[in-house]
Amino acid sequence: MLSPQSAQDRAAALIDMARAAGADAADAVYAGSSSESVAVRLGQLEDVERSESEHLDLRVFVGQRSASIGSSDLSDAALKELAARAVDMARAAPDDRFAGLAAEDLLLRGALPDLDVTDAVELTPAELRERALAVEDAARAVPGVTNSEGGHASLAGRNFALVTSHGFAGSFGGTMHGISATAIAGEGGAMQRDYAWRMAHHLEDLPDLEQIGRQAGQRAVHRLNPGRIKSGPMPVVFDPRVGGSLISHLTGAISGNAIARRASFLLGREDEQIFAPGIAIHDDPLRLRGLSSRPFDGEGLATAPRALVADGRLTGWLMDSAAARQLGGSPTGHAVRGAGGSPGVGTSNVHLSAGSVSVAELIADIEEGVFVSELIGHGVNGVTGDYSRGASGFRIVKGELAGPVAEFTIAGNLIEMYRQLSVADDLEWHRTVNVPTIRIDGMTVAGD
Repeated sequence: MLSPQSAQDRAAALIDMARAAGADAADAVYAGSSSESVAVRLGQLEDVERSESEHLDLRVFVGQRSASIGSSDLSDAALKELAARAVDMARAAPDDRFAGLAAEDLLLRGALPDLDVTDAVELTPAELRERALAVEDAARAVPGVTNSEGGHASLAGRNFALVTSHGFAGSFGGTMHGISATAIAGEGGAMQRDYAWRMAHHLEDLPDLEQIGRQAGQRAVHRLNPGRIKSGPMPVVFDPRVGGSLISHLTGAISGNAIARRASFLLGREDEQIFAPGIAIHDDPLRLRGLSSRPFDGEGLATAPRALVADGRLTGWLMDSAAARQLGGSPTGHAVRGAGGSPGVGTSNVHLSAGSVSVAELIADIEEGVFVSELIGHGVNGVTGDYSRGASGFRIVKGELAGPVAEFTIAGNLIEMYRQLSVADDLEWHRTVNVPTIRIDGMTVAGD
């Protein structure tokens, strides 16, 4: 894997080759990654993996025609051939009046912000193994745990570079430490499994290994002997580890690309009160040590914190340059790049602001409801907002968590769900989408 500066130099060289081959404009993206992980099960080493990959993607423009192509061979000969082929492909492509690089006057200039996403600590395979053993041991030590699917420890690195033909050049790197455990409780057909995991750029930001293992074991034990829940409308409360998916549906729906395609359940609702007053949702790409922090977006524009929802109202669509041209707006610094192709639209570190009541107060008036700790399936229609997913969790009876329940479905429509959404004060900060406990009244639960 190339260093950030070496990656930037290779991308710049590819741009020069593309211009020499006849491209009017171009951008090049380098993405490199390396990872090492160790898995153990029942106290024995089960797997050791190491991987490394790198890829350089080129997008060229000939007039209003464009083409994208990539290669993992970064030699001069391979890149020169790549550039020539990309220009030939673009000349044969149809015109696209919305295609093109970002406006030059919008590009990020000057030094990149330091987001503190690279850790100097490098763990050896032996140290990763000890960490995996420790987290599994803690899970297996929980009374009621009868088996294990293992403990896992990992360390990964990533370097990213973007160079454009009209003046942007930037690169950054990052590291990621991970730890997880999966525990099994009970015997035979009554067995239940659950897990716990954490990831962080810096090793020191991970919680104690015993805490993660103990959490996995306790979650599995708490799921033993699940009952069934009766069908009907009732309040549904979402654990923070699954509640973030509700906000992910929102960020997908406010993507300018989805709006331009008329494929969003929020189309035409940009001036409506989507949530209750007081609800706020923010995206912060410059959060120090944030899991998805980035100093620039996939087109070379500056990134900045942004309110996605303020006092319950949407603040606008998230747009890359192509979506902005289609919708008559301005790009918002939310362009993201994947493996090849044009930019898409995506968020970074998103959080739903905490409320002012505790979890106990949030559920205190619920006579009969359900607390969801796991969601199953993908029954969400991004065009209509119709929502239906399998779930498991715990009954709420007279304001208190009762026994575990499983094999039920929760359903509603995201527009109405967002209107009914209220939150507790227990906001967590260790995911890419961070939320407190969420309550939504009036959802349909299908059980017995």
